[in-house]
Amino acid sequence: MKLSSLACDIAESPTFALNEEARLLKERGEAVINLGIGEPKNKTPISAILSSAAKLTSGEVKYTPPDGLPSMKKAVIRYTEENYDRLVSPENVIVTNGAKQSLFNILYSILNPQDEVIIIAPYWVSYTEMIKMCTGRPVIVTPEDGTFTPNFAEIERAVTSSTRAIIVNSPNNPSGAIYPPELIEKIVNLCEKKGIFMICDDIYHKLTFDRNVAIPAYRFTKKDIENSHIVVVNGVAKLYGMTGFRIGWVVGPRELVRVMTNVLAQTTSCVSPIAQAAAEGALNGMQSVVEALRLQIQNNRDVVLQEMKTFNGARLIPPAGTFYALPDLRAFNNNSVEVSKFLLKKAMVVTVPGREFGMEGHIRISFAGSVKDVTEGIARIKWALDPTSPNEIYIGDKKMIRDWM
Repeated sequence: MKLSSLACDIAESPTFALNEEARLLKERGEAVINLGIGEPKNKTPISAILSSAAKLTSGEVKYTPPDGLPSMKKAVIRYTEENYDRLVSPENVIVTNGAKQSLFNILYSILNPQDEVIIIAPYWVSYTEMIKMCTGRPVIVTPEDGTFTPNFAEIERAVTSSTRAIIVNSPNNPSGAIYPPELIEKIVNLCEKKGIFMICDDIYHKLTFDRNVAIPAYRFTKKDIENSHIVVVNGVAKLYGMTGFRIGWVVGPRELVRVMTNVLAQTTSCVSPIAQAAAEGALNGMQSVVEALRLQIQNNRDVVLQEMKTFNGARLIPPAGTFYALPDLRAFNNNSVEVSKFLLKKAMVVTVPGREFGMEGHIRISFAGSVKDVTEGIARIKWALDPTSPNEIYIGDKKMIRDWM
């Protein structure tokens, strides 16, 4: 069977693969703790449920405009005005099947073969694969000082005549880092000067801790939406815990939105009106649900920091946002894939190898779940790796003895 070399070169999603392995283990009755998936455990906001139910019971579930329902776009326009202090028109907005499709369609709309996109490590696993799928070339900038925040000079040095975009994800998946305002300002100025798109993946922009704020890139330009090179991606998956509804959106120049609309129309036709109605309900409903989720996640983050204090050999830069931590475990093993496989086999804990995020020697831990899972999951990881931790532990109802040290 002959298949596309372009498609065959695309890597399997490590998070989905690990989640599937965890699901199979659970089906066999194993006491697996999944710290790999980035998915809040809250219930869907009632305003989203009622809005989607009303659309469903109306029986009017038909095709929608490829760029989104007018009412949904209106909700995004209001959200943009309230959170970004920017007035935009419906022609500047496109609704997509999740923020992931937003990112892919942006890249598909701006890249020609071998065009370059700068990505800051650590980075979300799908960025590199999306760029390659769109015949572009990912250019990775890794901070030289061992932190998760690059020096602007490192980014500037990576820019060439082939650079078409810089992706900025702050708060950052997988590290939880929030880039300082002065760095965001310098990237904005660089992109405006060079005519490069600044793609802002803002999917976690409200999930911040300790009064930290992720300053929007729009703050640092006087240009309007049409003349700016800033493109903002957002959605309801993380802030509202609505991962299964697959609703994202893009705010950007009209010409980009027009081309993206054609791409969406020729691939998925449109976005489900039921899912759009749910997203409308969330955006137009009581926003206290976002703060409640943020407080829950911050509490989980604090538990992670407390538990990691007694983890000898592990190094963790405290996350300032998102619901991820990226501990450095090179004291135990430089190969993060081996570490994650070992932890799943011995401790029944799912983590994601840091190699997938451009940060070898680390693992990503999600603390989006329950406090119990976070506490017990880290305890198991310490038991498996840290020789100073107790030699015995219960995993489910089984008493386990560490015999590999």
